[in-house]
Order: sequence, then structure tokens, then C-alpha cells
Amino acid sequence: MPFVAEAASRPNSPEARDTAFVVHGLTNLRRHLDEGPLVIESGRGVWVRDRHGRDYLEGMSGLWCLSLGYGETRLIEACRRQMETLAYAHLTNHRSHPAVIDLAEKLIEIAPVPMSHVWFANSGSEAADCAARLCWYYWNAQDAPERRKFLAHRRAYHGNTIAAASLTGADYAHRQFNLPLDGFLHVACPDYVTDALEEESEQAFSERLLADLEALIAREGPETIAAFFTEPILAAGGVVIPPQAYLDGLQILLRKHGILLVADEVVTAFGRTGEMFGCTTMGLAPDLIVCAKGITSAYFPLSAVLINARVFDAMVAQSDRLPLFGLTMTYSGHPVGCAVACEAIRIYEDDAIVARVRRLEPVLLDSLRRSLRGSAIVGYIRGRGLLAGVQLMARRHPVQTFDPTQRIGPLCADAAQAQGLFVRAIGDTLAICPPLTISESEIEILADRLARGIADVEKDL
Repeated sequence: MPFVAEAASRPNSPEARDTAFVVHGLTNLRRHLDEGPLVIESGRGVWVRDRHGRDYLEGMSGLWCLSLGYGETRLIEACRRQMETLAYAHLTNHRSHPAVIDLAEKLIEIAPVPMSHVWFANSGSEAADCAARLCWYYWNAQDAPERRKFLAHRRAYHGNTIAAASLTGADYAHRQFNLPLDGFLHVACPDYVTDALEEESEQAFSERLLADLEALIAREGPETIAAFFTEPILAAGGVVIPPQAYLDGLQILLRKHGILLVADEVVTAFGRTGEMFGCTTMGLAPDLIVCAKGITSAYFPLSAVLINARVFDAMVAQSDRLPLFGLTMTYSGHPVGCAVACEAIRIYEDDAIVARVRRLEPVLLDSLRRSLRGSAIVGYIRGRGLLAGVQLMARRHPVQTFDPTQRIGPLCADAAQAQGLFVRAIGDTLAICPPLTISESEIEILADRLARGIADVEKDL
């Protein structure tokens, strides 16, 4: 029999029970054992409350995902209705159900570029993983099995399953995990603010990165490269907004060499950037689109890969040569997730969320700039829609970043939390991604609390 601790010796507080039993991601595990968690018990709108009754403005939509805020009764009711009607059904062996059909049809209808069919998974990581496998399947169908390599940006985040973590351009996803896998290659992050050479224009910066990319493709052999994965805006990389000249040139280069383009819209889809999809905002025309998070406003785990006709037709032809299409998941197209996603999309449309985000974009950026203009360590504020990044710098002109060992970004995020605001430190960028339902007055509260947190850190520098 497994060992079970005596009741009298078990930890009693939620914090102690957490450290005794729960493993946390993107967390220093030793520090967590020493300090314990902040236990959140409830949420309403853009606010959450910890177990001690303190309220926090959720400036990150959880993990970039709670687009419609807490307590959205339409999503709760959609979940309840579907659970009562059909709690589970699978998509293998020619089975289907109404909710997945409705959702797939709707996603194809609203896609930013023509798409053909939809593959469903449970998380953004799984969807990116599946997209990589579909690229391999496509090239095998095209009698080009040597096209196995993938390209992605440094600092990009595409998930944390094995292939998705290999696509991710962050050391923490690779170190001691024996990743990335062979054939997963990373190119320069298109961050003009911090990575441009002195006096280099955006156009020259873009041309330099594209020349380096073309040289890499030539060295590796274009006939060996399956696809390039990119986010329209690199969210977890520090809210990096690539220059338009770079994205335009990237697509020309990929088409020239016949390389598939996969757009990771896990964060940027469903209104976040002021369009239903970030591809529209940033002018991308991909072959596959990966989406998750806002698809259900995080009320149920669900993700999707939108596939264009070119790729899908090849999949059908390849499946015809084999006994069956061998990719499957138990919860693919889960009826509850699909019902919640359908309702979330109806809310985006009924409440004109995209137009609302466009209207609030200048409110957010202006509020941040006004509140932070007196700070000597705020170098640059950037954003699209309700997605923003506050770049902390030791000096603005010429650009001088902080020594990473100072941990200025995490210190500022912690100080903001002490003021009752959740933001996320990505190096020395503070990421801001509030629910799309946030009000103008709540945006002012967000900016004020962030300014007070940064000021507290600045006093100690």
C-alpha cells in the first residue's frame, strides 16, 4: 500500500499543503518551498481575491488567456448546458458531434486568410506540437521527406511539449531537458528596440535580419526546411512587435524557398490586438494558424490548428495511401470546450470586442506613458490593442540594458503585486495583457499601480 501520512502530521494551511504536494511551472522550486504560494480564491471581472481577502487587478489575464474576465455567466451557462446534453464525445473512427462542427465552421468563417479545415487539441503547446507534425506529414505527402527542419525566433514561445519546447527560443525550456531536438533552429529575434545597431533604421535592421536568415537557409539547404513558426507579436518574448518590413520580407523569402509559414496566434487571436486575429494586424498570410487561450477565454482547455487547402488536400492524399490518419487525442474537439468556444466567439461579436479593443488601445498606451513619464528606468512603451510591454532600461540614449543579475524586471513585477496589480516580468520587460472587458477607469488604476511599483524599486537603485 502507498504511504499515507497520519492526519495529525499533514499540513493544514493551503500554502503548506501546496508546497507539500504541488509542482509549479516557470517557478524556482526551492524558493517556492521556502516562500509558498499566493493562493487566489475568487475572481470577478478583471479582479481576483486571495484567501486573505486582498484584491488584485489581473493585468495579465492569468497567463494571457482570460480574455472575457471572471464570472462571465454566458460561458458558465454554455458549459453547464453542454455537460447536461453531451459531456464527452470523440472524433475517431468517423464520429462527430454538433458542438465541434459548429466551432470548426465558425473558425473557418472568421479566419484571417482562407482556411479549409480545423484540427483540435487541448492547449497551445499541443496545438503547436500537432502543427509541426502536420508539416512533416505534408512534406511526406509531397515526396519531400528530407524537409524536416523548423525555424523559429530566439525569445519566441511556442509551448512546452517536446516539439513545441524545441520551437520555443528560450533557454529555460531547453536546459537540462535535452532540448531542442535536432533540426529545430533559431534565428534572431526581430526586436528593433533593444537589438538594433547604433543609428540603424528599422528598414536596415529588417534587411540585416532577413539577409542572415537567407544565409542560414542556404547553409542548411532550403530543401531540408519544413516550416517557419512565428507569432504575429512575440508575447512571452517581451511583447516584441516586429517591424512590418521584416514580416513582409520574411514571407517573400519563405515563398521563394517553398517553406511553410505557421502563425502561432495562441496569445494574439480573438481580439487581443484590435483585430480578430493578429495575422490581420501584422499582415501575415500563413499556411497554418495555431490558436488557444482566448478561444474559450480559458474557461475550458481547448486549442485549434487552422489548416489551409494546400496542406489539407495533401493530408487527404497521404491518408489515402495509408490505412488511416494517425494523429489523434482523446479530448480533441471536446464537446464542452467547443460549446464554450462557440459562446465566447458569440460574445466577441455581440459585444463588439474587436472595436472596443481598438478604442481602448490609445487609452492603455497613453495612461502608461502619462503615469510612467517621470521614471528614469522606463525606456520604451509599446503595444497593439490590449497587449503592451514596458521596457526597463538603465539608459535610453544610447540604449543600455540592466545587468540581468539585478533582476530589475522581476523586482518591479513583485513591487506591482505589492500594490495590488499582476503584471509579468519577461527579463526587463513588464508585460501587460488585461482582460478585454477592462474599463477605462480600471486601465487608469492599472497604470497608477504599476507606476507606484516601479517607483518603489527605483528608490532603491
